[in-house]
Amino acid sequence: MGGVFVLRKPRNGNKCRCFDRCNTMRQTETELFSEETRMITRERRRGRKRRSFFLDMILLFRTCSSNILFLSLLLLSSSFSSVLSENLSPRNQTLRPLEELNKLKAINQHLRKINKPSIKTIHSPDGDIIDCVLLHHQPAFDHPRLRGQKPLDPPERPRGHNRRGLRPKSFQLWGMEGETCSEGTVPIRRTKEEDILRANSVSSFGKKLRHYRRDTTSNGHEHAVGYVSGEKYYGAKASINVWAPQVQNQYEFSLSQIWIISGSFGNDLNTIEAGWQVSPELYGDNYPRFFTYWTNDAYQATGCYNLLCSGFVQTNSEIAIGAAISPSSSYKGGQFDITLLIWKDPKHGNWWLEFGSGILVGYWPSFLFTHLKEHASMVQYGGEIVNSSPFGAHTSTQMGSGHFAEEGFTKSSYFRNIQVVDWDNNLVPSPNLRVLADHPNCYDIQGGSNRAWGSYFYYGGPGKNPKCP
Repeated sequence: MGGVFVLRKPRNGNKCRCFDRCNTMRQTETELFSEETRMITRERRRGRKRRSFFLDMILLFRTCSSNILFLSLLLLSSSFSSVLSENLSPRNQTLRPLEELNKLKAINQHLRKINKPSIKTIHSPDGDIIDCVLLHHQPAFDHPRLRGQKPLDPPERPRGHNRRGLRPKSFQLWGMEGETCSEGTVPIRRTKEEDILRANSVSSFGKKLRHYRRDTTSNGHEHAVGYVSGEKYYGAKASINVWAPQVQNQYEFSLSQIWIISGSFGNDLNTIEAGWQVSPELYGDNYPRFFTYWTNDAYQATGCYNLLCSGFVQTNSEIAIGAAISPSSSYKGGQFDITLLIWKDPKHGNWWLEFGSGILVGYWPSFLFTHLKEHASMVQYGGEIVNSSPFGAHTSTQMGSGHFAEEGFTKSSYFRNIQVVDWDNNLVPSPNLRVLADHPNCYDIQGGSNRAWGSYFYYGGPGKNPKCP
């Protein structure tokens, strides 16, 4: 490497052993350094700035008898100096390329759109910022069909719905220290610049990539689900235990949820979704988080996660959609599950969401949808992961607990007490619940039924393993 020099002390008289092609020097090492010192001193006395490192090196070694060496060093120093001057120029330090500036401008505009003025701000232990926003200022009311309106009153719950049960004081990290939002406001997780920068673009932020259910070639999305179809469905309910699965990289996620589905699996697919997920790209960490989603065109242009667009209307001041759930389940240890109920209000036709024992979260207005304006044609329950095939192999991103269904209680993930809402607003057991895993060597599912849990299934898996290379 003729351009890299390591200074060593000469051994024999004038012999120079510090270069690969220079064998003699006319001055000793001490004289050279003295000369350099005198030159730098003269420059400082004249009020000049010190020369660059590379010019000092040329001065230091200029007496070397090899012209080839000198020319090589001169060319090297020139190239490095031009690179440094280009990188350190005031222009590059103060200005970014036009496209970068346009991107930052678009990000800031989007942040102003979705982050609403708050009357109180809460700092969560996990780094989230929760804004307490007036009900009628939340993003949903940016929609032309909702502008100037107020949230609807709670509807009638489905018959057969048991609202009794423990209601934990707090099940999200932001509320662990007793902080709350007051009545008349909703807690909204604040979106930060770095959240949007992790996405492919501003337009894709807060959206699922388009994919089709149960299609093994579909964009790397893999599932283990229980489902019912063939009837008209007006809602669904289940209890899901919460885990914190390992996600291999930020471009993947792992979730467990309920899907309310109508339309074909083409461009007109309508879905309403709710559950928990681990998504480093969306949230910047590996906490399990409560989430919602909707689309009316198969994940193309419409819909979003949580409150990241105009759509879902939140009515509750206790739950922050998108905030971390705590605690979570542990292998061979305590199990923590959440109960979700989604149903269609018979009076107004909106789809409502309840969390836990009687905590009404809010609703999806019926006008957001085409097919779901009437009813659902399928309900699915289960897990989904994204497999980006890192390094050409299957991902090691876990689904659920990261263990297969056969391991059972305290080890595997589960859905229990699975029900649907019928045409007359009754909660009934899910008839003919079927189970399906599209990559059973990576993630599998096993169903069952008993008196305590009704219809249930265990599901999940570790991803990459000897049978899932």
